[in-house]
Amino acid sequence: MTLDPTTLNRKLDLLESIERASLRMVTQAIYDYRENASHIFQEEVDLVKDIGEDISREALDRLGASTIPVRLYGNIDYKKALYLFHPEFSVRQALFVDSKAEKLEGARTATIQMSQTSMLVRQIRKGQPVEEQGTVPTIIERDGQSFLVTTVFIKYNYEESPNGQKTLNHVSVLCLPNGMLQDRYNPTAKEGFWRAGRNAPSRGESFRVRISLNDLSEKAPWRVQRISPAPNAPYIWNS
Repeated sequence: MTLDPTTLNRKLDLLESIERASLRMVTQAIYDYRENASHIFQEEVDLVKDIGEDISREALDRLGASTIPVRLYGNIDYKKALYLFHPEFSVRQALFVDSKAEKLEGARTATIQMSQTSMLVRQIRKGQPVEEQGTVPTIIERDGQSFLVTTVFIKYNYEESPNGQKTLNHVSVLCLPNGMLQDRYNPTAKEGFWRAGRNAPSRGESFRVRISLNDLSEKAPWRVQRISPAPNAPYIWNS
């Protein structure tokens, strides 16, 4: 049986379990590839964002998935239509994975664009409540089929020596809630996990927002996973 994702707005616990399973898959891919990722960061001379994108793509492609031959569009680095299997059902999923790279001092947040979330961003800016709707749908329709949108961000946090050599310190993998979970994670401007983004409205820059990894983890610890690139470092799922 293939689950109709349009019914998940009435089955929020099930939706969360699907997102948790998806995050496990992406986290496993990055964990298995962590030593390669560390070497690539030390040796590559490309822009760090490009390095992160390459690592994520290689790690996910190596793991593999039950892909569906449907093309997805969007402002996301890695996009796959696939089947996610559960003992009692399968679900068609649009898995969006975006990669980011930043020095260690920026490890507490992840900056995203509104074209990378289906949530309504509710937050306080300059003492005033702000609401900005993300432009990603909660469900994508393609070729007469419905695909549940799941968005995962991979944050590569690195250190840089005086001579410019980069060392990967750790990787954070986080799952942003689907917009159907709005009232669980961001019901009001004062209750959420958002921080102001690095955009300047006075210069006409598009609205951006930052995810506070700590605040998101406080709402659901499993939504933020941290991986050490050390070869012998054990990994314990943050539940």
